[in-house]
Amino acid sequence: MAEVNAVRAVTGEALSAALDDVARLRIAVFRDWPYLYDGDLAYERGYLQSYRDSDRAIVVGAFDGDRLVGAATGAPLADHAEDFAAAFDGTGLDLSQTFYCAESVLLPDYRGQGVGHAFFDLREGHARDLGFAKCAFCGVQRPGDHPMRPADYRPLDPFWRARGYAPLPGVIARFSWKDLGEDSETLKPLQFWIRDL
Repeated sequence: MAEVNAVRAVTGEALSAALDDVARLRIAVFRDWPYLYDGDLAYERGYLQSYRDSDRAIVVGAFDGDRLVGAATGAPLADHAEDFAAAFDGTGLDLSQTFYCAESVLLPDYRGQGVGHAFFDLREGHARDLGFAKCAFCGVQRPGDHPMRPADYRPLDPFWRARGYAPLPGVIARFSWKDLGEDSETLKPLQFWIRDL
């Protein structure tokens, strides 16, 4: 197994410089179950622009020497309000008080070393320092009988619950992307999870 020798926050100019590496990691890791994402660098650069534009965004990087082998992103949920407005409609939640832990991606050879906890610790600490009351994220939902589901797949729900997160009933975002082996994009449901800080 390869070893992560540093996990640290990346902000400001360093964040901007790291985003192409984050894009490549997203493409590589999200190809696997359950995302099955057939991504491209041009789309990723556009998607990640919001992290360049926000002075309250954070990227947490996992490093093997100087090589970025994992990353987790976060920004105020209000920065993504247009994307998630429909999902949160009627919940009464104050989006301005919620920090969004977007994605966590880590190359397979580096898993099992506690990096997932470090990703959440640093993003939650950043959110607390900024005065946020809650943290939230969302994860894709796939049918249990999906033909591409690996036989040994273990959902991350127990890990998330152990960190104090719980699903928000009925708060489902819907996004389209092209699955591996598909000709066009299809809409996917993503369940929101939340915790108090």
